[in-house]
Amino acid sequence: MAPLHHFLALFSVFGAVCVNGISEVQGSKRDPCAVIGGKKWVAPKDVRACFSSFKVDPAIKRNILDVVSKTLAFHTSVNYQIRAPEPFSKDVHEDLFKDFARISKTNYASDYDLHIDMSRTLKRLNDGHCVWINACYALFFNFLPIPLVLLTEKDGSQNVHIAPEAFEVASVEFADEISVWQDALPGPLKGKLETLSGAKVLSINGKRPFESVNANALITGSFQAFGTRQNLFFSSYARSTSKFVYSMGNFAQQSLPLSDSVNLVIQRVNHTTLDRITLPYRSRINPATVPFNNSTTYRANNCVAVDGTNGVDINTEALVSSAAGRFQQTPPVPVTKKQRLNVIMDAAPLSDVDLPPVLQPTAPVLNGSFGSGAFFMQKDGKTGVLALGSFSGADFLVMQSGLLQGLMTLKQMGATQLIVDVTNNGGGFICMAHWLHRIIVGPKSTSVPQAGLDTKARDGPLARQIVQQIIDKNLDPQQNLLYNPLNWNDANGVQFAAADNWLLPPVNVHINGHADAFSQRLGQECQPFSATPPETALFDSSKVVIVSNGRCASSCSLFSITMDKEEGVRTVVVGGKADIKQQYCGIVGGQSTDFSTIDTEIKTAQLKNSSLAPPDMLVNGVQGITWRLGFGIDDTAEPEEWQDHPATLNLPLTPDLVNNPVAIWDAVTARLLS
Repeated sequence: MAPLHHFLALFSVFGAVCVNGISEVQGSKRDPCAVIGGKKWVAPKDVRACFSSFKVDPAIKRNILDVVSKTLAFHTSVNYQIRAPEPFSKDVHEDLFKDFARISKTNYASDYDLHIDMSRTLKRLNDGHCVWINACYALFFNFLPIPLVLLTEKDGSQNVHIAPEAFEVASVEFADEISVWQDALPGPLKGKLETLSGAKVLSINGKRPFESVNANALITGSFQAFGTRQNLFFSSYARSTSKFVYSMGNFAQQSLPLSDSVNLVIQRVNHTTLDRITLPYRSRINPATVPFNNSTTYRANNCVAVDGTNGVDINTEALVSSAAGRFQQTPPVPVTKKQRLNVIMDAAPLSDVDLPPVLQPTAPVLNGSFGSGAFFMQKDGKTGVLALGSFSGADFLVMQSGLLQGLMTLKQMGATQLIVDVTNNGGGFICMAHWLHRIIVGPKSTSVPQAGLDTKARDGPLARQIVQQIIDKNLDPQQNLLYNPLNWNDANGVQFAAADNWLLPPVNVHINGHADAFSQRLGQECQPFSATPPETALFDSSKVVIVSNGRCASSCSLFSITMDKEEGVRTVVVGGKADIKQQYCGIVGGQSTDFSTIDTEIKTAQLKNSSLAPPDMLVNGVQGITWRLGFGIDDTAEPEEWQDHPATLNLPLTPDLVNNPVAIWDAVTARLLS
C-alpha cells in the first residue's frame, strides 16, 4: 500500500481545480462545503460547518434506524451487552433498543448530530465488531503533531509525555503542514516544535492528563477492557503490509472534527520551567474521499449508498466487496465467502504513517515473511520473533505457507524460544488463528481436531427461514452463504447434511431478563487444513510469549486465548496504567460480519420482502455485527467474550522502550525467557 501522503499529494494536485460552488440548500450564503472542497488541509471548524449544514431527513433517519435495528437480530450479543457479566459489567451496559427509541423521538440540529449520537450509542457496546459508520462523515481526520505516550519513571511513577519521536514522525508525515504548528507556538518557542518531543505533560485543557485519557476511554469504543481503551489514547506501532507503521493515538488523531485546539502545560526535557502552549488541530482529507466542490457534490459523491453498501442475490448478480472492507482493521482481502473473518472495524483507516527509521528493526527479515507477517532472529541467537500485524491478507495460502516456513527457518537458525508480537492486530482469517496455534504446539488434544473455540449463532426466526430456503430451493450450490448447512459441523465435528436446518431446534435462554435463542453448538471448522502441518511441535509452549498493547482483537484474540488458557503461553501487555488490570486481548467474538453480507443472505434466500428483513440502506453506511460467538474455555457453557484475560506481565514503558519493537522484544526476553 502506498504511503498516505502520496495519495494526499495527488489529491492536492487534482482536487484543487474545483473549490467554488454554492449549494442549493444554502441559497445566497457561502456554501460551507465549498470552503473545504478540493483542499487537503482545513480547519476543523470548517469541516464541522460543512457536516452540520444538512438538516435531518426524516426518511433517512427512519431508514438508518430500521436497517440497524433489524440487522441486530443477527448480532449475538445484544442482550449480553445490556449488562455484561463480570469482569466487564462496569464496562459494557448498553441497551441499544432503548436508545434507538430515544433517538427516534429526538430532534437534532443537523444530520451530523444524529450521526454522532448513533455512532456513540453503538460505541458504548465497546465492541469493535458491532459498530455504525457513515462514510459521509469519514472524509477528514483531525491531527496534532504531538502524539502522547505513558512513560514509567525509575521510581515507578507514571507520567504522560509527548512522544520522544513526535517531531521525527510529524515532520515527515505532515511536512506540508508543519509550519502551521511551528508558527502557533508562543514567544521563544515559535519555530521550535522539535523541542517539545519527550516533554512531560502536566495538564491538558486545564485538567490532569488522565482526566482526558479517561474521558476518551468512555467514547472511543472498540474494546471491552477500560485499560485497553486508555491505551488507545497513546501512540503505538504495528506491522503493516510491508513495514512497521506508527499509530498516532486518539489524542493526536481524531476520526471526527471534534476539537479546534488543545491547551497544554508541559515541562520540556532538560528544563525546570513550565511552558503553556496552544496548538491547533488540523483536518486532513481522507484519501478515500471522492472529490467534491460544494454541498451538492459532497453529498452525492460521499453520502449515498454505493456498490457494496447493500447485498445482492448471488444467483442473479455478481458478488461485490462489502463496503465494510474499507473500515476493517486488516489489509484488504479478496471477495470470497470461503475464508471466514473475525475482524474489528473503525472509522479511521489503518495507519500508514512510517515508524521512524531509528525505531525500525534492523535485523534482516527472514524467509517466510509476508506482508503483515515478518520474522526476525534476536541477537541472542535463540529468540525468534514473529511480528504479526494481521491474521489476514491478499492471499490466504501465501500467509499459511509463510507462517510455517518462517517458524521453521527460526528453528533451523537455532531459535528455541519465540515471541509473537501482535500489537494493534485487528484480527482476520479465523482458520489462520487455528493454523498458527496448531503449527506452534504440534498435534495434541488442544490443537486437533479443534485449535480454536466452538461457536454459536443467533437463532432468530428470519435466520431459520434463510436456512430453510437454502435447503428447500437449493439456492447456494457453491456454498457461498453463511447459513448453508454444508458450511458447518456439529459439536462432534460432523458436517451437517444439505437438508439439515442447523438452527432447529433453537437453544432458548434468558439473558439479562430477555428471552433469546441461539443455535446448537458448532464444532471445528478448519481441519483438515489446506496445507500439511508439522508432526511435532515447533516450539515448547513454555518458551512462547505473546506481546501486544492489549489491542489484539477478533481472530488475534481467538489465537491468544487458546494459546494462554490451553497451552500455558505467557502474555505481555506493553504500557498501560500500573493500577489498571491489563487484558491481553481486546474483543473476542467468534466470527464477525456486516449488514451488506447479511443482506446478501436475505436476498439470495428470496426473503427481502419479509417484515423481519432490513430495507436497503440509503446512505453510505456500514453496520457491523458479531455473527458467531465463541464458547469459553474455563467456563465452557458461557461465551469466552465475557471471561477474564489478564496479562502475565504489564511491561512498563521507558524512553528507551517506547514504540521501539526490538527493545521491547529484548526486554520481554530478559523478563520472561532468559
